[in-house]
Amino acid sequence: VIEVFGGEYLRRPTREDLEHILQVNESCGFPGMLGSIDCLHWRWEKCPLAWRGQFTRGDYGVPTIVLEAVAAKDLHIWHAFFGVVGSNNDLNVLNQSPLFFDALKGEAPQVHFSVNGNEYNTCYYFADGIYLEWAAFIKTIALPQIEKHRLFAQDQ
Repeated sequence: VIEVFGGEYLRRPTREDLEHILQVNESCGFPGMLGSIDCLHWRWEKCPLAWRGQFTRGDYGVPTIVLEAVAAKDLHIWHAFFGVVGSNNDLNVLNQSPLFFDALKGEAPQVHFSVNGNEYNTCYYFADGIYLEWAAFIKTIALPQIEKHRLFAQDQ
């Protein structure tokens, strides 16, 4: 797998990859967006009996392993963090994920874009409602009431 796909897919995005992602997203009306982030619970049918408690969350009822992924608009998954125990939710997984390590070390790529006359220098991700109120996450507008909000939620 690594020999065949490693050079293209099993790696962090290069500066050129990020520039391409940002350019595509800006052309769609979302400047500064790196992709959508979410977690998926993957059913683990052969989970050892001794581990079932830590890999089972009440709302799933079966052992799962969590996959955190970031996908770009072209559905290229450029970040995957797999193997966290299934009793976790998206926030617990994020706390263990290497996704923001570069940002925490001050080594994240610098970008500059403006929205509605405001200047920004950090990228963001589309996320669902469970994610924290961080500048790195833009959540959809639940039950949009005005046309501008409906269009944003539809495009997102």
